[in-house]
Amino acid sequence: MSLSEPAPELAVGGPRGEIDIPRQKRVFVNRSLRMADVQTIGFDMDYTLAIYHQAELEQLSIKLTLEKLVQRGYPAEVRDLDYRPEWAIRGLVVDRPNGNILKMDRYGHVGRVFHGRRSLTREERTELYRKERIRLRAPRFEWIDTLFALPEAVMYLRLVDHFDAVGERRDYSVLWQDVRDSIDEAHRDDSLKSIIRADLGRFIVVDPDLPAALHRLRSAGRRLFLLTNSLWDYTDAVMRFMLDGKLPAYTSWRSYFDIIIVGGQKPGFFTEGSPFVELDEETGNPISARPTGLHRGHIYAGGNITELERMAGVGGDRVLYIGDHIYGDILRAKKSSVWRTCMVIQELEQELALSERFADRIRQQDELDRKRRNLEAEIDYQQLVLKTLQKNGENGPVDRAKRQAKRILDELRATLREVNATADRLDAEVDSAYNAWWGPLFKEGNENSRFGEQVEDYACLYTSRVSNFLHYSPLRYFRSPRAKMPHEL
Repeated sequence: MSLSEPAPELAVGGPRGEIDIPRQKRVFVNRSLRMADVQTIGFDMDYTLAIYHQAELEQLSIKLTLEKLVQRGYPAEVRDLDYRPEWAIRGLVVDRPNGNILKMDRYGHVGRVFHGRRSLTREERTELYRKERIRLRAPRFEWIDTLFALPEAVMYLRLVDHFDAVGERRDYSVLWQDVRDSIDEAHRDDSLKSIIRADLGRFIVVDPDLPAALHRLRSAGRRLFLLTNSLWDYTDAVMRFMLDGKLPAYTSWRSYFDIIIVGGQKPGFFTEGSPFVELDEETGNPISARPTGLHRGHIYAGGNITELERMAGVGGDRVLYIGDHIYGDILRAKKSSVWRTCMVIQELEQELALSERFADRIRQQDELDRKRRNLEAEIDYQQLVLKTLQKNGENGPVDRAKRQAKRILDELRATLREVNATADRLDAEVDSAYNAWWGPLFKEGNENSRFGEQVEDYACLYTSRVSNFLHYSPLRYFRSPRAKMPHEL
């Protein structure tokens, strides 16, 4: 069975070097991928094909969640508290029983912790998080890994702060669960998505390059499929808004895709065996509980990766799946199959812009780190010299040598204190430019953040939006940079 229909031809154009593409439009490579070998490309919808105006969506999510909380018996005053988007970024961890939100590096080291809006001291962090290994699978912890989840963290942080301030002791675990359940309810009863559907232009970023990017991939012979957790009515409304009428060669948004799967229930799609159900496109009601194939122009719900590969005749490392959810899209696809993966990270555009703006300061940070290492090594050496001299008793030449070694050691230590103070000021300045509370998305201190490490481990490619593929040939060989260990640097 052939799922593809020939797409209108599109000139591929001449080769472009990486230097010709602005950094904010680039596709970055963790694991080399030859696009010429990819036969099928799948896409998530929310935050992948559909990029949201994050500030508008967060404001709406917070408003609806607070209404649900008040209905659950929370005081009406919680509606009037300030909830600032910068209080949360992806990759944070909620410590439910302690009412804390923390950020970890790649090794599980906790670098920053806030209880409400109060930053925990080094001693408090040590007592809570450095005496035993943190296991994020434990019920105690919640991982904030999607943009949809940021309002939950913002509200939790602010409500912990509020109830502590007014002296109303709350069970922090129950508070988190109430926030979580309230926002889930806003999704389940359609109150959130019905408002978005009624004013799509307010919530969804119109990417003028998206239709051409999908067209170019189809023109190069790729089969495209949509796999989203959103249900049919919402998916149809959003996709119509983004793609209908954009290119004359496509009669509707559905013409871009060979297979359309809604209600995919990821990550369960990759780990469970739910059957496909064919839907009536007008009503969204099931018309076939067990379709025998997946046909172009039809709408399917549910399903699983095994049946998709069998019925569509796709599979292996010739499939590239593009999504935004590090767990539900990227990690589970990677662990459950040999599909190649690309992660869309909307925040990457701002992170890259800031990296370019602070390039001189970031280079200065590297220089200070090298200077600090050299000073520490020299101090260690001079301490050894002094200890050796002190074992040689007391006489004129030895005493002079000891005085000289002490003077050198004092000077080195004073210089190191100056370097450390300068480095600390510079680190704080650069960190606050990204986020005054949490610093850069991909870093924690000198290490990758836990979020950055997962992107590196599970995403073959990553980029800020799907349309960035328009800047590359569909035959592009994405080569990863040569990896180096510390002894090779």
